[in-house]
This record gives sequence, structure tokens and C-alpha cells, in this order.
Amino acid sequence: MMLNGAEDEDKWLAEGIAGIQQNAFYMHRALDSNNLREVLKYSAQMLSELRTSKLSPHKYYELYMRAFDELRKLEMFFKDESKHGVSVVDLYELVQHAGNILPRLYLLCTVGSVYIKSKEAPAKDVLKDLVEMCRGVQHPIRGLFLRSYLAQISRDKLPDIGSEYEGGADTVMDAVEFVLQNFTEMNKLWVRLQNQGLGKLREKREKERSELRDLVGKNLHVLSQIEGIDLQMYKDTVLPRVLEQIVNCKDELAQYYLMDCIIQVFPDEYHLQTLEILLSAFPQLQPTVDNKTVLSQLMERLSNYAASNPEVLPEFLQVEAFAKLSSAIGKVIEAQVDMPIVGAITLYVSLLTFTLRVHPDRLDYVDQVLGACVKKLSSGQKLEDSRATKQVVALLSAPLEKYSDIVSALTLSNYPRVMDHLDNGTNKVMAMVIIQSIMKNNTCISTADKVEVLFELIKGLIKDLDGAGVDELDEEDFKEEQNSVARLIHMLYNDEPEEMLKIICTVRKHIMAGGVKRLPFTVPPLVFSALRLVRHLQGQDGEIVGEEVPATPKKIFQLLNQTIEALPSVPSPELALRLYLQCAEAANDCDLEHAAYEFFTQAFILYEEEIADSKAQVTAIHLIIGSLQRMNVFGIENRDTLTHKATGYSARLLKKPDQCRAVYACSHLFWVDDQDGIKDGERVLLCLKRALRIANAAQQMANVARGSSGPVTLFVEILNKYLYFFEKGNQQITSSAIQGLVELINTEMQSDSTTQNPTSDAFFASTLRYIQFQKQKGGLIGEKYESIKV
Repeated sequence: MMLNGAEDEDKWLAEGIAGIQQNAFYMHRALDSNNLREVLKYSAQMLSELRTSKLSPHKYYELYMRAFDELRKLEMFFKDESKHGVSVVDLYELVQHAGNILPRLYLLCTVGSVYIKSKEAPAKDVLKDLVEMCRGVQHPIRGLFLRSYLAQISRDKLPDIGSEYEGGADTVMDAVEFVLQNFTEMNKLWVRLQNQGLGKLREKREKERSELRDLVGKNLHVLSQIEGIDLQMYKDTVLPRVLEQIVNCKDELAQYYLMDCIIQVFPDEYHLQTLEILLSAFPQLQPTVDNKTVLSQLMERLSNYAASNPEVLPEFLQVEAFAKLSSAIGKVIEAQVDMPIVGAITLYVSLLTFTLRVHPDRLDYVDQVLGACVKKLSSGQKLEDSRATKQVVALLSAPLEKYSDIVSALTLSNYPRVMDHLDNGTNKVMAMVIIQSIMKNNTCISTADKVEVLFELIKGLIKDLDGAGVDELDEEDFKEEQNSVARLIHMLYNDEPEEMLKIICTVRKHIMAGGVKRLPFTVPPLVFSALRLVRHLQGQDGEIVGEEVPATPKKIFQLLNQTIEALPSVPSPELALRLYLQCAEAANDCDLEHAAYEFFTQAFILYEEEIADSKAQVTAIHLIIGSLQRMNVFGIENRDTLTHKATGYSARLLKKPDQCRAVYACSHLFWVDDQDGIKDGERVLLCLKRALRIANAAQQMANVARGSSGPVTLFVEILNKYLYFFEKGNQQITSSAIQGLVELINTEMQSDSTTQNPTSDAFFASTLRYIQFQKQKGGLIGEKYESIKV
């Protein structure tokens, strides 16, 4: 059925075009022969083709354009009086005798254009006559195109200021009146078009009407081009008349399009000065009109105007632009009870963007917008729409983008209240945006109160929100989130020790409530942040009188001990052990022996009770030995206890090679190459001899188990330790002992049971070259090495 309708329409269009072409042909012949009577006859017949009611607006436009081209030629003929011999006044009367009203009015408009140009009558009188006469055509499509033709031929003939057709004092008002009258009548016809045809074709008609909107909108464009319209006339006459027509037409399509037209075609300065009048129309529009888009465009234009013209900013304050926009948005949301939540939030996003661009210094305005958003979100509607959620994220992100200093956003009381309305997933996204903003701008949060607000904002990352378990998270996403929190902790700093301790306590309070899975990520940065404070306080001991929370190393170490204690239960005993050793070194630097001893005690307890994996044990014992070697705070008794423990654990490792390496590493515990460092040569030698025995045992075990004794790497490593202590002046390490070890390695390497290993061979060869090099240096070193034969 639709196909047949389309085919019929094409056929009617073809017939119409053929009629125009045929009559245009005879009209051209009459034009060539200067036969006015025939010209009028065939031009009227040609224009009669426009009387059809069978075509859609799109097809009718094609037909109209054919006739329009011919009318331009006809106007040229009418302009040349020498060709037809009739005065323009008589011609204006003559064309009114055409039989049908539509051709008559097209001819009248064409002659009217010539009449105005001739200046034989005031332009305002001719235009008034034409606009009144056009009332005779009330068919929506035919009337629209007729008035569009009138607007087209008159746009350069309006009695405007500076125009050649300018008349008396009220000349501009005449021009405005003409355009407004034509606009009003065209809008009525355009709105009436929706009632044409059958009700079931409403959607098709709305599409057709949408195609015709530019015909109506052109009138507003013409109005904006009239030079004589100043701000006062726009405010008193033009805008109220246009808005009255828009509100009264009660048509969704017309209201949306024409409000958009007003915003686009008239100057921003006029919008600013007439803001109250313009905004008062929005609540009166139909509930289905997309107010949010039009209002958003208005605010965008005003903010662009302010950004490009800083000198007009005082005007925004003078007219109270923010208050008026805020009030208008509230009224629109109130009037449109069915407006979805996404629409309301979009309006608040636009208002916030406007505020941040025009009044960046007014944080109270920003907070006011967020407060209005909270009120809307609290009204019962849930954020189930993903688009609405995105708009809330945009709302919350805007202040972060504007204020590179996050501290400004932290002062907004309604900011966390808006975040509370986000679902768990989006809350985390927003928390990540906040952290990224801090990182990007290298912002330092310097007070405990601000840290409290910040951690309240990012609570979705630091603890499980209601209904969300950590097990539901993707492992990679979880790690990324927690690493971001860890980086954030390093951005919390204050040079004042007391305030910094408060910050640390605030952070600790939040992260300790975050669940065991988060602690391995969040405890280390907290510990290192506290150790940074300890180094800052280095040398201070005892309490500071008059302080609520005295920031002393002792106090901080107590706090750290309690914090790290939570890690073994995660379980992350290896991490806890590393942190204990870091704290022990910091306590050493602060000359706090008891604190350092306590941290080492905790490290050994972890090693004994929690670390069972053999590889982890090897790593842990080397960490303990390395840290213990650097300690200089311990008295003889405490140091002996700890070194005895370390050597004991080293000798009890599972694998012989691991035992050997740990035991010879312990030799460094008895020889510290500092001015006041311990230098116990005998115990160094004992460690090395013990390591040598273990290496021998390892070779024998390998021989029994695999039939070959394996490489000599361990012996070469021990030889290097001998050489180190030999050079450092350890009297217990003699050249004969080194000579014996070199010969032992040579013997082992020549043994049939020894597995050849290029790496071990190269290592031994390199060591021998070093001995040879030292011998050749001469001096004291050369003398020491002289007796060693290689």
C-alpha cells in the first residue's frame, strides 16, 4: 500500500513538473515577445500547479523550486517597464485579477518586490499589504511555501537602519513587525500541519514537519540580521513576542526547535541581559519538550562568551546569571514531573560546567549545584540508568578537572553526598578518578581533616561497601585499585610532625578496616610514610610536653609494631618480615636499641612460625643477616643473641648449598668495616670453616646420590670470602689457608667424579687472575699475596 502511495506521489510530482515546464515554455515565448497579457496568463497557469494537495512536503519542495526559478525570470521582466509598458503601480493592481488565490499571491509578491525597489511607495506599506494578503492561503503546506517566498523576496528590502528603503522614525519597528507577523503566521501553519491526514500516520507527519522547520526558523534569522534591533527593542518587543508565540503554540516540535533557534541566532550579550525573560518560558513549555538540551546549549554559549570576553564577567554577577539559571532549572525539573533522572542530572552537569567556567572562584556556587543534585537523587529515583550514572560521574569529575588542586574539591560539603548515590562499581571508578587527579597534579594533602574527607570519598577502594565482596573483583582490577591507593598514601604529607602523625593515624584507621586482602598493598606505604617521619624526628626521644599525641620515634615505632602485626594473618609473613627489618634499621638510626631488638625478635618469630617454604626461608635469612650486619645500636649481649640466632637458622636450612651460603654470609656479622665496627677474626674464621665443611658435605651427598660430586662453585665462593677478609686485615685468615683452599679446588676440579661446569671454571679462573693481579701491584698488598702460589 505504501509502495503504491509513493508511486502515485512520484506520478503526481512528474505531472506537476510537466505542467510547470509546459506553461513556462509559453511564458518564455510571451516574455520574448513582450506580451504582458500572455505572460500573466501562462505564469498564473504555471503557478496553479502549486495548488496541489497530493504531495508530501519533500515532493512539494521540488515542485516549488521549479516554480521559484521561473518567478525570478518573471521578476526581471516586471522590473523593465520598457518591455511591457505598464507602470509598477498598475501592474500591482493588474496581477490581483488572477483567477485563483495562490497564483495571484505569488504574482503579487513578485510584483511587490519590484514595487518596493521602485520606491514609488514606502516599503513598509507594501510589506504590510503583502503579509496581510497572504492570510488568504490557510492550507499548511501551500501557505508555508507562499510565506517562505515572501520572506525570501523581502529580506533585502526591509526598512532597516542604513537600508535604502529606510523610512521615518519607526521604520525599524515596521520591519520587525513585518517579520514577526510572517513568523507567527508561518508557525501557526506549521503546527497545524500535524492535524493533516489520518491519525495513524502521525509519525510520518512529524518527520515531514521536521523537514519544514527551517522555513519557519529563517524568520528568526532575518530578525537577528536587522541592524536596528538594539538590546532595548529586543528586550521589550522581539523576545516577548517570539516567546509568546512559542509558548502558545503548545507543540513539542515547534517549541524545541524555536527555543533552540533563539539561542543560536541572537547575540550572547542579548541572552545575558534578557536571561530572566528567556528562562521564564522554559517551565511553560510542553512537558515532553527536551528542555535539558536547549538549556545546556544556552549555558554553553554563555560560558563560551564569558571565556572569550573576560571583561563581561562583572555583567554575569550584575544580572545574577547563576541564580537565575539555577532557579530556572529547578522550575523545569519541578514542572516536568516525568523527566527521567538522567535529564535532571544532565542539566546540573551543564550548570556546574557553566559555574566552573564563569565563576571558578565561587566554590559556594559549585557546592550549591551539587546540593541540588543530592536533593534530586534523594527524591526516590534510583540511578539504574547507565547514562544517568555517567552524568553523575561527569558532574563529580568537573571540579577535579577545573581545580588542579584536589583540596578545593575536598572543601565541598555536598561532594561526598553525591558519591553516596553511586553504585559500588561506579563509586570505585570515581575514586580512581580522584586518585588519578591527585597524581596528575602532584597534589599534597597536608592535614588530617582533609585526609579524612578524602578517604571517605574513596572508601569504595579501601573497604568493602555494602553488598560487595572483595572475592567478586577481577584480580587485575583489584591490584590496580590497591596500587593506586598505595601511591596515594605517599601524597599525604605535612612538615609538622604532630600533624603528620595525625595523618598517619587517620590513614591507619581506614586501611586497617579494609579487610585482610587489601593490607599487603596498603600497609607498606603507610609504614614507609611513618619511617619518613621517624627520620625527620631522628634524635628526639621522650615525650613532648603539652602535646595531645606526641610525635616521637618511640610512639611511631609502637604504632608500626601494631600495624605490621596484622600482616602475618593475611597471610603475608614475608612482607611483614621485610617491614620489621626496615623498622629495625630506622630504630638503629634513631639509637633506640630496645625498639630495634623488638623488631628483630618479631622478624625471627615470623621466620620460625610462619615461613615454611624453603626458598622463602633462604631469602628471609639473607635479609635478616644483611639488616643485622648494618646495625650498630646493639650492646654485646643483644648482638650476640641475634647473631647466634642468625647463624643457627643458617645452618638449619634444608639444602646444603643454601646452608653453606647463609653460613659464610654470617661471617660478615663478626667483621664490620667501620671505624667502630666489630672485628672478631676468630668467629669469622669459624664461620668460613663451617661453610667449608658444609660445602664438602654437599659434594659428598651429590656423589652418593648422583654418582658425581657436582661443580666446585661453593668452594670458589668461599675462597672469595677468604680473600675479602684477608685484604681487610683479618689476622686469622692466612695466606697458607688461602693456598690450601686453592689447591683443594684444583684437586676437586681434576677429580673424575666432578661435573665440569663452564661457569664454575670461569669463576675460579677469574679469581686466580685477581690473586695474580694483586701480587703484581706491589707494595703492602703485593707482599701479602706474595706467598700464595697459583
